[in-house]
Amino acid sequence: MINIVSSSRYKVERKKIRQYLEGVLIENGFSSDYIVNLVFIGRNKMRQISSKYKNENVALPVLAFPYKGEIIEGEKVIGEIIICYPQAVLLAAERNKRVNEIINQLSKHGFNNLLK
Repeated sequence: MINIVSSSRYKVERKKIRQYLEGVLIENGFSSDYIVNLVFIGRNKMRQISSKYKNENVALPVLAFPYKGEIIEGEKVIGEIIICYPQAVLLAAERNKRVNEIINQLSKHGFNNLLK
């Protein structure tokens, strides 16, 4: 299951992103009872998080925090993927791609980091 948390000011196509990330989950051998939280935040919040956990004072496009198979509230949570929405928009403009494509790439990158 993919939980998506986003502010209303970010144009996120939840259904398409959820379908894509559920496919990535299945490709990697996970069943649908595993949970990944996907969170969209702004530059300032991402800068705070990357400064605290990565000692980098920049707004990174994506960060992932694995839970290493912990069972939280009776459910299997793989981890959290945090995407900086403004950075995703900038990357899309730089690479001449749609924002949804970049979000898919970032979410897959984040998921792969959860598995490390």
